[in-house]
Amino acid sequence: MSETSILGTPLSVGNVTLPNRVFLAPMSGVTDQPFRLRAHRAGAGLTVSEMVASGELAKGRAESERRIRLAGVPIQSVQIVGREAVAMAEAALIAEGAGADIIDINMGCPAKKVTGGACGSALMRDPDHALRLVEAVVGAVRVPVTLKMRLGWDDNSLNAPEIARRAENAGIRMITVHGRTRCQFYKGRADWRAIRAVREAVTVPLVANGDVETAQDAREILGQSGADAVMIGRGHYGKPWLAGWIARVSGSESDAGVPLKNTHIYSYISDHYDDMLTLYGKQSGTRHARKHLGWYLDLHAPDTPAELRDAILTATEPDTVMNLLGNAFGRDSEICTREQAA
Repeated sequence: MSETSILGTPLSVGNVTLPNRVFLAPMSGVTDQPFRLRAHRAGAGLTVSEMVASGELAKGRAESERRIRLAGVPIQSVQIVGREAVAMAEAALIAEGAGADIIDINMGCPAKKVTGGACGSALMRDPDHALRLVEAVVGAVRVPVTLKMRLGWDDNSLNAPEIARRAENAGIRMITVHGRTRCQFYKGRADWRAIRAVREAVTVPLVANGDVETAQDAREILGQSGADAVMIGRGHYGKPWLAGWIARVSGSESDAGVPLKNTHIYSYISDHYDDMLTLYGKQSGTRHARKHLGWYLDLHAPDTPAELRDAILTATEPDTVMNLLGNAFGRDSEICTREQAA
């Protein structure tokens, strides 16, 4: 089967069957409940929660519990991060008890506040310890456990194939690889070909991640990496529907359809904003929503005057925000071009 046609086909992860092979990546501060719900409605094959600190979840912190809140999607994947086996296992159990169908282990976050605590991609510097965490989580839950990581810590330690092989032997059921090292952060371009070394090391489903923004990118990353599926992160900024749209068109450049036919962008943003206020409350929700409003403006109303844009992103009253957005978009503006959608 070609890379073009495989995207829209199901994929099994343990006893869980995903409807297609284009996924929404976990992103802190982005893939909260309202965002995941929109990605699912648009047709994403899998949506993953924001990264949840295992120790905080084990302590019952409200913010961590909010991050694992069910998003109204049929397959719930919760990503946990940490460095202590007991806390990771406990967090996995809590997430499973809350309804998670898949538990994902974060071994790829490059943020200094995460790696400084010997978590995220810092675990790739100590594969033996990383595998102890994997074993603890796999042994704690009945649902499939997956793993997300990078190529390695730096160019001198590209150990993703070794860790992936050992993780599969420990019971990991799917592996996602971002085509950069930790020390690259998000600089340069992701090395899609380098992911192929992991493909050659494991038999479980492999997901390729990094710099995928279009259907053409999805085709190419599959071809170069040999992966079974694609995970898209930053490409979703201002486009929660992107994964579903790519899965639906399966890379067909002749498809002129759009993910939100007959849906007005103003109404779409208004609903998203309301859902964020419901989740976080007025004060916090208004603040959390600003990044999303900025992305929507940048992509779909790029000619918005600077003064209006600033007013939208600094207003504190929801009614004021929506009235200003109506001025920016026009309440009858539609997402109606493939270029906007992709």
